[in-house]
Amino acid sequence: MAQYPILWSFRRCPYAIRARLALASSRVTVELREILLQDKPEAFLQTSPSGTVPALRLPDKVIDESLEIMIWALQQNDPQRLLDMPQEGWGLIAANDGPFKDALDHTKYVVRYPDLDVQKERRKAASYLLNLDERLVGRAWLFGDRPTLADLALLPFVRQFAHIDRAWFDTQEWPNLVAWLDQFLDSDVFLLVMRKYITWSEGDAPIWFNG
Repeated sequence: MAQYPILWSFRRCPYAIRARLALASSRVTVELREILLQDKPEAFLQTSPSGTVPALRLPDKVIDESLEIMIWALQQNDPQRLLDMPQEGWGLIAANDGPFKDALDHTKYVVRYPDLDVQKERRKAASYLLNLDERLVGRAWLFGDRPTLADLALLPFVRQFAHIDRAWFDTQEWPNLVAWLDQFLDSDVFLLVMRKYITWSEGDAPIWFNG
């Protein structure tokens, strides 16, 4: 059998989710290796320079940044034209991966940040989400009637923030954001990438993943 790329992943990690979303869209076949973050196998640690998921082992290199994995996958095959995105999309991704992710972590993992005001951090995150809601007025996706890379890159993190307190999230003044998130959660591709797999161990039969 041909040697396929190996994707080290953790099901609930938003970075790993977005990498799997791009791989599913590209229909590039990879060997999926699901791990537990509290018990990282030695083979994974020897692969990933950062020791973080996702990590994609290619014949000539390792990519262990989720956005770079997304771009690599879609450069192989992009049937949905996800890379056909306005330049502004890269700014949205940078804001998501920087200030919003910080505020999300400060809100979700309160015990890790005892010196921070959780309500203030939640307001920071909410300000970012309100801007997304305004962008989504009259649109199904961030840039129109079809998804782009930005949608796939942001949605797993908005999902993670919403699940901190979904009842609170649904009462906020961002109806377009809620609709955008819910259509994603109900999509076939989300169900595909969130399928549960057994934890990888040495000697297991390969698990093949594609769209």
